[in-house]
Amino acid sequence: MIPTAAAVVATGVVGGLASRPARTEWFKKLRKPPYQPPPQVFPIAWNALYSTIAGVSASTIDEFDRQGRTEDKRRYIAALGANLVLNAGWSWLFFSQRRLGTAAVAAGVLAASSADLTRRSVSARGKAAAPLAAYPLWCTFATVLSSHIWFLNRR
Repeated sequence: MIPTAAAVVATGVVGGLASRPARTEWFKKLRKPPYQPPPQVFPIAWNALYSTIAGVSASTIDEFDRQGRTEDKRRYIAALGANLVLNAGWSWLFFSQRRLGTAAVAAGVLAASSADLTRRSVSARGKAAAPLAAYPLWCTFATVLSSHIWFLNRR
């Protein structure tokens, strides 16, 4: 549990540092769609999601161990690592680099990666992995939102 939680916390810290420009004039001046949630929604949603990712992933890894599915465990850890890099990377692309189109594509890849993590967890834990399904749903919403912001702000 500790390595998984540490990896997720590190992702949150890196993403949070990259998201600081969300408080800048640049971000405030971006045109946003009417369904853009208020700023206070994002830390609440991400803290809940990060807790779920850490808990479900740790128990999935433990379950793969209990079932003797060493190769599945190795693949899950690799998929989780890639997912967390994508997760933190989106914030850097969008906020720090201001690459809205690239960030929209990265959000789509993150959504697909999150769905894959959920699928892998369900294969090990069944319904007990269901809370992780909120992660790809949120990332899909983020893809739509990112894409719309990019569209509204193209030059």
